[in-house]
Amino acid sequence: MTTSTLRTPGHTEGVHRPGRWLALSVLVLAVLLVAVDATVLGLATPFLSEDLEPTGTQLLWIGDVYSFVIAGLLVSMGSLGDRVGRKKLLLVGATAFGAVSVLNAYATSPEMMILARALLGVAGATLMPSTLALIRNLFHDPRERSLAIGIWGAMASAGAAVGPVVGGFLLEHFWWGSVFLINLPVMAVLVLVGVRLIPESKNPRPGPWDLPSVGLSLVGMIGVVYAIKETASHGLSLDAALAGLAGAAGLGWFVRRQLTLPAPLLDMRLFRHRGFSAAVLADLLTILGLSGLVFFLSQFFQLVQGRQPLEAGLAELPAAVGAVTAGLVAGRAARRFSVRSVVATGLGAVGLALAVLTTLGRTTGYPLLGASLLVVGVGAGLAFTVTADVILSSVPKEQAGSASAVSETAYELGAALGIAVLGSIVTGVYRDFVTPAGVPGPTAAAAHESLGGAVEASTGLAPGTANALVGAAQEAFVDGLSIAAGVGAAVLLATAVAAWFLLKGQRLEDGSGH
Repeated sequence: MTTSTLRTPGHTEGVHRPGRWLALSVLVLAVLLVAVDATVLGLATPFLSEDLEPTGTQLLWIGDVYSFVIAGLLVSMGSLGDRVGRKKLLLVGATAFGAVSVLNAYATSPEMMILARALLGVAGATLMPSTLALIRNLFHDPRERSLAIGIWGAMASAGAAVGPVVGGFLLEHFWWGSVFLINLPVMAVLVLVGVRLIPESKNPRPGPWDLPSVGLSLVGMIGVVYAIKETASHGLSLDAALAGLAGAAGLGWFVRRQLTLPAPLLDMRLFRHRGFSAAVLADLLTILGLSGLVFFLSQFFQLVQGRQPLEAGLAELPAAVGAVTAGLVAGRAARRFSVRSVVATGLGAVGLALAVLTTLGRTTGYPLLGASLLVVGVGAGLAFTVTADVILSSVPKEQAGSASAVSETAYELGAALGIAVLGSIVTGVYRDFVTPAGVPGPTAAAAHESLGGAVEASTGLAPGTANALVGAAQEAFVDGLSIAAGVGAAVLLATAVAAWFLLKGQRLEDGSGH
């Protein structure tokens, strides 16, 4: 499939759709919401641990079940949007997202929290593909579309920054559930304004929505991710092997079914486009390398360096500032130089910044951490914006929802795998620390579950013993974080090299005159 399919004469009539920038401002609210929700949880984790007392494994599930469910449903929801209307799906999903946020806020047990996060993932899966697909249909001029995608990506990054800052403020003044209730006013604005401003769009000849394919993609994704997560956490087990086999079989059957259906849920021929496949792979591996680290960095700032939640949120701000700035210039840079040089440079920069974080210690000064986070943000902003543009411009606009869903699936799958694999490295190294003498057995068991558990368990001990326990736990946590940063750096640097070769000759479209 070539990008020439995009340059039909009819395209120019939509170039100057009135109100498109106002419509974009509403769409990015949805992105802001999902990004805020993903990052704010990391900041609330110590408070949530104290209140709900989850085990280390339950804590990881609370962290990544949201991404698991989104990854399993994105392709199905992107395809559903192509069929029933992207605007309709977006508004229904946004309403559900607000309602389920209340359930998250008032969860009373780890199990209820995991269920609430899973339901939030179902609602979140309706939002992300719809926003990108609607941008593809609002902006037909390629340069305008690049800028719109840059703003979309910048708002996702801004959400990642706003989440910790707003969350930090709320956590210092209210209980941890308040970080979910901030979704409600944003949802209300999105729905009320979106009804009027966003134009409806869908595939004019969609065919039926194939429910067996929906089931296969869900079973396949969740089975494979669960197997990787469990194997990384506890080694190979019968449960993990069976889940992995069931997942792989489900995905294999899904692919075969798509190739035979007249109106597939996901057109597998999209992957014949080298730029599309390379961009999707780059997104997946980049997020895998980043997400586990970001998830644990909030805990590092609070539980190791003793920062208050708001201060911890502000400490993570450079990453978002870098990503917002880079996202807005990425399209122009890719046209001036090349797609592969911008993506490879961005990924390489993130890899080097993560390599610097392998030197992390309990007393590491903020200038090094802040500078590393800024470089991570700039690199990720460059890479993600350009790959999103490549993915969207590789397909006919009728399939924008499906293409966006593939892009978002790579992102969410990478997040789930990152938290599972890198998080499991951190947890595995952490659990091996030696308990200081004089710590009772039950207290030691609680301390080995999580760093939050260690800090909480130490409150009942004599001051000297408590300091020794917390110090040993912090050292083990930082050791795990350093190793995870090293693994992340290796993944990112390898992805940068792969992107250089796979994106060779790939270009962004030049403008409406072409």
